[in-house]
Amino acid sequence: MMRRLSLGSRLALLFAACTASVSLGAGLLFSRASAQHFVELDQQLLNGRLSLMRSLLDGVDSQAQLATRLPALLGELSHQSDLSLRIDAADGTAWFASRGALPAVPEHNGLATLHSQGVDYRSLSTPLEANRPDSPQLTLYLDITHHQHFLQGMQRLIWLTVGLSALATALLGAWAARRGLQPLRQMGTVAASVNARSLTTRLPVAAMPEELAELAGTVNAMLQRLDDAFQRLSAFSADIAHELRTPLSNLLTHTQVTLTRPRSLEEYREALHGNLEELQWMAQLVNDMLYLAKADHGLLMPNRQALDLASEVDALLEYYAPLAEEAEVRLLREGEAHTEGDRHMLRRALSNLLDNALRFTPAGGEIRVTLEPGLRIVVANQGGAIAPPLLERLFDRFYRADPARQEGSSEHARLGLAITRSIVQAHGGSIRAECADGWTRFVIELPDRP
Repeated sequence: MMRRLSLGSRLALLFAACTASVSLGAGLLFSRASAQHFVELDQQLLNGRLSLMRSLLDGVDSQAQLATRLPALLGELSHQSDLSLRIDAADGTAWFASRGALPAVPEHNGLATLHSQGVDYRSLSTPLEANRPDSPQLTLYLDITHHQHFLQGMQRLIWLTVGLSALATALLGAWAARRGLQPLRQMGTVAASVNARSLTTRLPVAAMPEELAELAGTVNAMLQRLDDAFQRLSAFSADIAHELRTPLSNLLTHTQVTLTRPRSLEEYREALHGNLEELQWMAQLVNDMLYLAKADHGLLMPNRQALDLASEVDALLEYYAPLAEEAEVRLLREGEAHTEGDRHMLRRALSNLLDNALRFTPAGGEIRVTLEPGLRIVVANQGGAIAPPLLERLFDRFYRADPARQEGSSEHARLGLAITRSIVQAHGGSIRAECADGWTRFVIELPDRP
């Protein structure tokens, strides 16, 4: 397979072709202009000598009259070595030729360029007396061999110049292209050095030419995104391992202890029930992880339908009422709102917020769900203050504001708020956390009937 030309080689060849084309065009234009200039000079010279010949041959109508003028004519021609003369009768009969083997002229009067026996001529053919049809025909021949030699030499010089210019431009173009493409090679070197252990490498945007600065900035932004994603993935993998290690260890220990000696059927049943709880939690963790993976790839497609948010919130509050009563927490809903969305997805999002609020609301506290105009849903609960830098991180996967806190059963994974954010974003909305005056608020903003 033929190897593809590099960008530098293409630029060098392009420079060479452009230079050769310009040099050739300029050379041909100069050559044509020079040739035309010589033609004009020759015509002026022949016109001047034609006037002299006409004055010497004035009144000649026959070959006999011509014989009387020949001495003066030959004397004049002897002083002009580059000029030859031929005189013919009106019927084409040759009367006189100053040299032998002069080439024949075309059948028309005027200027012509001829070649004969290695000599180039410029000829001018015209009647001796312009107004007489039967007047003898004069043909003047001017030797222009030196003109043609000059033009041929100039053409050879033009071709030589074109070739040398193309070669020089190709070499200079290759050097200039190599220097100009140095930033691209630098970008390639940086890209080749990027791996999982060196995602912090960045291109020097300030040192890049203006045309590549934007591209370098884009590449740096891409590397930053890759670095952030890799860090999140690494942290996510570590968190998953941490979350699964405890239940797996519990299952392994519990099973080993159970198998250390024979036990009754009731004891085996209790052991299996204990294992079942851990397995259920692990299954829920895997399902939540798969749900978030679908959200990351944009695969959450809400099935939109008209929803009365007040009715949906009331149904959830009724479901959580026994847990709230046990925790001595008051549940309250305020306002009305309607939207279009997926009922099951939005219920899951609000359920996660209520579950989170119940876990962190002290006894005697209150959880309030407010439906505000503009499709704002606010889930607020009384409880301890959260530092502002931690509010945004509440939606991170496996994030625990208090590392010392040990959460039980289904809360182990700490994926509820991350799932809630994914659901809200799938509906084209946004969610944020606020904390002030002893209240923690989760504010959901949905688009107005998308």
